Amino acid sequence: MTASGDIAGGSAVAAMAATDAATGRASLDDIRRMPILVLDEPASADVLVAMLEQSGFGQASAAHDWDDAISRLHDADRRADGVDLVLLNASAAAFGGYRLCRLMRGHQTWRDTPIIALLPRTGWRDGSLAEGLDAGATDLVFMPIVSPQDLIPRVVSALLLRRERDIRRRRESELEAELAERMVMEARLQYLVSHDDLTGLANRRRFEQVVEAAIARMRDDCKGGAILYIDLDQFKIINDLEGHVAGDRLLMAIANVLRTHLHRHETLARISSDEYAVLVEDIDRDAAMGFAEALRRAIDDYRFAVEGREYAVSASIGVLLIGPGDEITASEALARAAQACFEAKSHGRNLVHLFDANDLETTILREAVGWVPQIREALAHDRFYMVFQPIVELGSGRTVSYEVLIRMRQADGTTIDPDVFIPVAERMGLIHEIDQWVVAHALKTLHRLPSALERISLNVNLSIHAFQDPGLLTLARDHLQRYGIGADRITFEITETAAVANYDQTRSMVNELRALGFRFALDDFGTGFSSFNYLKQFPVDFLKIDGSFISNLLDDPIDQHLVRSMVEVGRAFGKCVVAEFVEDGETLNLLREYGVDRAQGNYIGTPLARIPETP
Repeated sequence: MTASGDIAGGSAVAAMAATDAATGRASLDDIRRMPILVLDEPASADVLVAMLEQSGFGQASAAHDWDDAISRLHDADRRADGVDLVLLNASAAAFGGYRLCRLMRGHQTWRDTPIIALLPRTGWRDGSLAEGLDAGATDLVFMPIVSPQDLIPRVVSALLLRRERDIRRRRESELEAELAERMVMEARLQYLVSHDDLTGLANRRRFEQVVEAAIARMRDDCKGGAILYIDLDQFKIINDLEGHVAGDRLLMAIANVLRTHLHRHETLARISSDEYAVLVEDIDRDAAMGFAEALRRAIDDYRFAVEGREYAVSASIGVLLIGPGDEITASEALARAAQACFEAKSHGRNLVHLFDANDLETTILREAVGWVPQIREALAHDRFYMVFQPIVELGSGRTVSYEVLIRMRQADGTTIDPDVFIPVAERMGLIHEIDQWVVAHALKTLHRLPSALERISLNVNLSIHAFQDPGLLTLARDHLQRYGIGADRITFEITETAAVANYDQTRSMVNELRALGFRFALDDFGTGFSSFNYLKQFPVDFLKIDGSFISNLLDDPIDQHLVRSMVEVGRAFGKCVVAEFVEDGETLNLLREYGVDRAQGNYIGTPLARIPETP
């Protein structure tokens, strides 16, 4: 063999190996950096290495016997650079012919390494060609190799083949990983379609599907079942005080509490923020109620800790029994269970309640749904109107104020009293709009009164929810400026229940409205004696004695004693005392005797469609 000469025909080789940027194939420089191992007797191996180095292949090395070859292959594996091409003299005794070739083809790491078998030209025969290819040789080159043109193009082709195989395998691996990742994502998405991401429980959609199938089974098997609707009582408080992370921890903890009490055949779901549902099949009334009570106790016994602070948790549970003959959808069943849960909350929370179609709260809620569109329509088409009941000063007999009473007129002209639509508006989130409507129209009414009535004021009733509406303060301020009237001509009436139930927030809003000049009356005074504890600090100008103490005042000594006591309390705190529900002259005289400052009622004057224009 000779190593004379340089790589001839380099342009052809370069063209063959040039990189196409679009395909990512290797350039000639990349090919020349790929490791090559020459396996031959020392003299011949050194000549081949020299020829490769002269042609620019700087990573060529030689091994002269079997052990040296195996050692070099393993070393290359450990260095992670590998061997990209082997030149094997199959006639060299030190390598046992094609034995090394067969070994490499059976090895996990080396089996794809191209092998160029070097054969003596004098030994050419069809059998030697077949033997080499069967052993796993990639190419056969006959010696002696006179010049690089005899070898280098074959080396480049073999290295390109290796590079293309590596690229293809890497791409296959990437595609497999991408496919696996896509399958995982699809499985995850499929899981999320039917499960709650936070707790891992079935979600509402999945629960309704399970209930639908269960109802069909109950019908076929003539067996009953039950749905338990579980609503946490204190979740909002904990979530607001400790933050959403703590809130999420609580939801997961409650899910785990419920899991520990369920069996495999029962379905547990998280159907909304802090609400869970359980489906139990083949269960009767007593067992269902007992199971619900066990879940309620388990939640009640749980304590939720956050940074050393401990919270008690409770839940209200509604139970719906499903009979084998019940014609009901999953959505309807869940709605009824939710109504039973609402009843449990209405009765004091931390209770279990069995659904009954005749439940009072459920009946009210059902009726409320029918009133909601009518209230919305009345707001949209200005079908509310006001009537005015006079309030007289007992000392002078002069009318000093009128209480504003709201009415709703339906499309057919029928008048609806506030006792009907106000509770619905409070339940269904429409009360703020009604509060604002009354305040705006009361100020507008004062603006339109003649100057002769400039001393007349109006008493405006505010709902228990009015003081959670910051928009009310803005509206009152804007309408004062718009109409240019004195704020002291409006007295807002707030019930004692509202004042005491949310004392701090209510007191803050009252102070802001009083700063504008508005006055306040504590309505229904005396119905809750806890109000005496707040009266020293609560900023009101009037006390309105509840009508229940007035309507039977003449015949009930206890009412007489209580009214006198309330007048004394009002005097002690410097409040103007007003009595309502005055229906006869004897009652009026008795109130005057007790020292009541003002009074109203049908005896004094029934509600009027408009305020008289003469004082």
